[in-house]
Amino acid sequence: MSATSRSGFLKYRAWTAAAIALLFLAAPIVGEAGEAKAKKKPAPKAKAAAKKSDAKPAKADKPDKAAKSYDIDFQEFKLKNGLRVLLAEDHRAPTYSIAMTYNVGSRDERPGRTGFAHLFEHMLFQGSENVGKGEHFILVQNNGGSANGTTNVDRTNYYETLPANQLELGIFLEADRMRAPAINQANFDNQRATVQEERRQNYDNRAYGRTYEAVIDLAYDSFPYKHSTIGSMDDLNAATLDDAASFFRSYYAPNNAVLSLVGSFKTDTALALIKKYFDNIPAQPAPAPVEITEPEQKAERRKSIEDSFAQTPRLDIVYKIPPANTPDWYALEMLGQVLSSGTSSRLYQKLVKEKELAVSVYADAEEKRGPSLFWYSLMARPSSDLAALEKLLYDEIARLQKSPVEDSELAKVRMGLRRQRAQQLYSTRSRATSLGHFAVYYNDPSLINNVWSIYERIGKADIQRVAQKYFTAANRTVVTTFPKAALAPSAN
Repeated sequence: MSATSRSGFLKYRAWTAAAIALLFLAAPIVGEAGEAKAKKKPAPKAKAAAKKSDAKPAKADKPDKAAKSYDIDFQEFKLKNGLRVLLAEDHRAPTYSIAMTYNVGSRDERPGRTGFAHLFEHMLFQGSENVGKGEHFILVQNNGGSANGTTNVDRTNYYETLPANQLELGIFLEADRMRAPAINQANFDNQRATVQEERRQNYDNRAYGRTYEAVIDLAYDSFPYKHSTIGSMDDLNAATLDDAASFFRSYYAPNNAVLSLVGSFKTDTALALIKKYFDNIPAQPAPAPVEITEPEQKAERRKSIEDSFAQTPRLDIVYKIPPANTPDWYALEMLGQVLSSGTSSRLYQKLVKEKELAVSVYADAEEKRGPSLFWYSLMARPSSDLAALEKLLYDEIARLQKSPVEDSELAKVRMGLRRQRAQQLYSTRSRATSLGHFAVYYNDPSLINNVWSIYERIGKADIQRVAQKYFTAANRTVVTTFPKAALAPSAN
């Protein structure tokens, strides 16, 4: 269920909570550090203070390392049914967030049933054994909290943020819908119609809405990443209630999920509540692993599509790259930042500002657990020569392949990554979802602390090397989206 479809009412409350969390995050650190120093160095006695001539200059206190650490301390547990539990106790704000991350996404769908992972995400908001239809959001909101869920190609997650005195509520709600969601025909038909309307709004009736599907369908050969998470109308229409029940049994099991909890709670209390509500949910046979390997691409692929809603042409150029959390992927991620992050970036300066052929540029490495794509997206000016725009991009790629990036460019990217880390820390929700993300994607929740050091080790030679290795003509897929020409009015 997308954020746009459910969280409009909560935006003001969420931003207010984030601001309060920031204040709680910053203020106590200074106070705790000062208090620690005061305890370390008691005040001198009056007699000693009188001997001014014998006194030596006091040494400056060393910075309190604990106060300046950005690492997130967490503990990991596993229940008897296989549920992984990650707990990060933090009392700097009187709130907590719970995230349930399931190891299922659209890559787990079979041909003829695309869109099912996203559809089933919606189903889990339709009530459960002890929670009526629509009551999940009501219970959370009436207690001053927020909730949502998302689905992508590699995972599905649900999360709530609540006051600290409602710890049991969040744990109960997540356990109840894992144990016994309300899978019935009325809920299924209702949510299928909702997902189909979401498809109409975000894909079928939006400018460039179908470009993404055209690119992945052309670039990928294997089915798991070849289709979109939203799915096709035909497949959604063909889905049955039996499909939903089977999907639930296969993927929504404790041994296929990670529960992450961050915020103001006592670890032993939280763990006891988690065991109380989750321990008796039975494990299920592990789903069959998904075959996600891709054959090597031998030649450029190219396609043009028309878009009735587009006002100007768009170029999307992708290259196949390794899965995320690999050495080359990290270098490619930084390369994308060098090329398109901000108005001082290479592509913005050349294509938008100097040559005035594009109105926007984008370059980034997609984060997938399997074979990923490095994606260039260039929004052309209506009158631009698309061949000239495409050639300019390849010229910039060639420049990157021939000469290393500047020290200043690398420093800027690293500063941006530090900012991203700070943003990740600002709320309990972002920390909870990040822990679940790293645990499900890479089986390594400690990456929440360690991933930043990987980026710091990427050098100019690494960036140049991956540009040379992956940005080749044979490894390239190009999709051009043209505005559909309006029909001339018929003469009377």
